[in-house]
Amino acid sequence: MTDSTFLKIGFGNLIAVRRIVALVGPESSPVKRLVQDARDRGMLIDATSGRKTRAVFVMDSEHLILSALTVDELEAALQEEGQA
Repeated sequence: MTDSTFLKIGFGNLIAVRRIVALVGPESSPVKRLVQDARDRGMLIDATSGRKTRAVFVMDSEHLILSALTVDELEAALQEEGQA
C-alpha cells in the first residue's frame, strides 16, 4: 500500500487506509458510547447517506467515521487493497 491508498466506504466516500486505527461494528454499548462522545465533540463523520450504520472506523485523528457497508464487506475491500 502506498501513502495515497484510499478505501471506498460507500456512496462515493473514500478514506485514507493508512489513517485507520480500527474497524468495528456499531452494536456494542462501548462503541455506541464512543459514537455519541464523538458526536458531542464534533469528531463524528457520518458517511451513511441516511442508511443504517453497519461499521465504525476509528481514525488516528480521533475522528469516528460511520459507514453503511458491513464490517465484512469493508474487510474484504481492505484485503483486496493490500494485495493490489
